[in-house]
Amino acid sequence: MKNLKLLTALILSITFFSSCIVTEDQYDNSISLEQLVSSYDLWYVDYNRTTGNGDIPFLSKAFTLSFQNGRLLANNNLVGLGAVGNGYGDEIGYYETINGVLEIDHNQDGFIDLEVIQLAGDEIKLRDSYTNTSYYLIGYQKSNFDYDVVFYDNIEYFLQEYVAWEKTYVSNEGVLNDFDEENFLQFTPEQNNTFRSSQDEFGTNIEQLIWDYVGAYEVFDVEGYDDLKILTLDYDFLDNEEFELSVINDNEIDLFHAASGTTYTFNGRNNIVFKTAIEKGKIPETRKRFKVNRNTKKRNTKVLSQ
Repeated sequence: MKNLKLLTALILSITFFSSCIVTEDQYDNSISLEQLVSSYDLWYVDYNRTTGNGDIPFLSKAFTLSFQNGRLLANNNLVGLGAVGNGYGDEIGYYETINGVLEIDHNQDGFIDLEVIQLAGDEIKLRDSYTNTSYYLIGYQKSNFDYDVVFYDNIEYFLQEYVAWEKTYVSNEGVLNDFDEENFLQFTPEQNNTFRSSQDEFGTNIEQLIWDYVGAYEVFDVEGYDDLKILTLDYDFLDNEEFELSVINDNEIDLFHAASGTTYTFNGRNNIVFKTAIEKGKIPETRKRFKVNRNTKKRNTKVLSQ
């Protein structure tokens, strides 16, 4: 009987210990809601996981949220991410944590109550019970936030954050091709895949550009690469032009033209600060993130081997 009691105690101890490990990995019920939301410097809004048919405007526009002693901050632009507001972004309102509910007082959207569900130690779900819409947020400290991944994961938005992209460099390598004549590009939120191009001379005032062509563009993931995308521009008269797209910084991209072997550098002109532009009525308030479902392509190894 003594041995049986010892065995039973051992089994119970192992079961209890195991359950503690699982609980610790997932969440900590001992902390308050205020401690939870303020435990990370930045909460990345993983918009592709959003569920429900409703919409919470300030969450649909934000890349990150921060909760600081009652102040609600957000990064609504990729340009300047890591610098604006010391990395936290702009103040967009206030919040309170009352009786387990996250009460938001947004500067433009007004009041909204959100249910907070902790999914893991660094992951929460914000749920609007009225519309049954949920947003998923992943917590990071500024010291370990991967800004590069955010840029590449949201590359379509980044391309749209300048009024125009001006060609500033063409490599000596590569053969002559029709795209050599294109000096400006513009990527717009229209249907989320519209681009314009212009052959106006270098240095032309952005407001005076004449857009010679309007077409569709698409961004592809690249098999085996997290820091590279493939961009296709659909020109009726040129067919599809395909480029390897690399982000150099938040004002510069390189486009490697796979067919000719030419590298073009484009710099962003006239950054659109969405919070300011919306407040001044320069752009509609409907500019929001959208779910991105990219196709994947293999890298053009034939060009690389030349």
